[in-house]
Amino acid sequence: MRGPLKTNLGKLLADALRYYYFDSDSLVEEAAGGEFAARSLKERDEKGFRESETEVLKQLTSMGRLVVCAGDGAVQSSTTLGLLRHGISLWIDVPLDIVARGMVEDKTQLAASESHSEVLEQVVATYEELRAGYATADAKISLQNIAVKLGYDELDSVTTEDLALEVLKEIEKLTRVKKMMEEAARPF
Repeated sequence: MRGPLKTNLGKLLADALRYYYFDSDSLVEEAAGGEFAARSLKERDEKGFRESETEVLKQLTSMGRLVVCAGDGAVQSSTTLGLLRHGISLWIDVPLDIVARGMVEDKTQLAASESHSEVLEQVVATYEELRAGYATADAKISLQNIAVKLGYDELDSVTTEDLALEVLKEIEKLTRVKKMMEEAARPF
C-alpha cells in the first residue's frame, strides 16, 4: 500500500544496491497527466487505469538493476504478478494502523474530512482484498519481527535503515537459493 515508508525504503535500497529507483504509481500518474488525472482515470475507468499499471510494469521489467515500488494494482492480476517474477518481490508487512496513520499524515491521498478510523477501515478492506496477492511475494519482511529482533518496545523505533538491512539480508538469501537451484539444474 502506498505510504512514505515504502518510498523511503525503496530509495534507500536503490542507493545501497546502486540501482535505479522507480515508483510505478508515480509513473502511471505521470503517463495520465498528473496525480489528479490519474485519480480521475481510476474513478472513471478502473480497467483502463489497471492496464496503464500493467504497461508500466511491462516496461520496467525490460530494464535491469531497478528497485521498483509497485502499487496495489501489481498484486491484483495474474499478468502483473507474473511481471513481478522478473525480479525479487518483497512484501513489507507493516501493521495496518501504521499505514493508516501515514496516510492521514500525508493527506495527499485522502479527502480532507477523513479521520484515522475511517482511513483505517479503508486500509483494512483493501488489505483483505489484496492479501492473497501480497502472499505471492518471494519473501515477507515484517516490521513487528524486526522490532522484536532488535529489542525495540515501539514499532516506531524501527528505522528505514533497520528495515533496509533486513531486506538486503533477505535479498542475499534469495539470490543464494536461486543460484543453488540454477547450479542443481545443470547437467552433470
